[in-house]
Amino acid sequence: MRYEILGETLPVVVCQLEGGEKMITEGGGMSWMSPNMLMETTTNGGLGKAFGRMFSGEKMFQNVYTAQGGNGMIAFASSFPGSIKAYEIGPGQEMVFQKSAFLAGEAGVELSVFFNKKFSSGLFGGEGFIMQKISGHGTVFAEFDGHVVEYELQPGQQIVVDTGHLAAMTATCQMEIKSVPGVKNMLFGGEGLFNTVISGPGKVWLQTMPISNVAGILRPYMPSGS
Repeated sequence: MRYEILGETLPVVVCQLEGGEKMITEGGGMSWMSPNMLMETTTNGGLGKAFGRMFSGEKMFQNVYTAQGGNGMIAFASSFPGSIKAYEIGPGQEMVFQKSAFLAGEAGVELSVFFNKKFSSGLFGGEGFIMQKISGHGTVFAEFDGHVVEYELQPGQQIVVDTGHLAAMTATCQMEIKSVPGVKNMLFGGEGLFNTVISGPGKVWLQTMPISNVAGILRPYMPSGS
């Protein structure tokens, strides 16, 4: 499989497949394709994995596209202004994505739910509690909100992130959701009640424009029902 990521604000990844190669995406993920791409809708691993994907922000069913009778082409566009990133997945190269980040991947990629280990703090931590874990083998594409900034953390090195800005991290990183210290900070600081603390070693990708923040900014301008 060869691919090219085109566009800046509203990117698309165009994949060139050899005969028999497969791509997976959630329903509605395909943007355009050559006529020899065969689609099959499947739970892709059974109901257990399907429910896990649902909890991680994806749909229960996935579509598998196969190039038939020769080379094929299929494209997957982002659903929000932002970035598309490609990652190579393999043993020891698992990734953790924000909820709903998975765009498409090769057939060997597996998507499952990732829970914060500290359930009590994560339960109230918003978006940082439930994320997506990507394992298996192959190339996976993720869509993030806004521009993406990458950091590499050394063992024990930490970065504190407003929860919605965490886009992705390597599975070697540790994540903990902590409450903002001080009642006055919580009530009047305007930064929310929780932050996410990421500890190395590993890489972390942060997004500049979480869609949840955009929704909060636009909410006062939306007409309300009478």
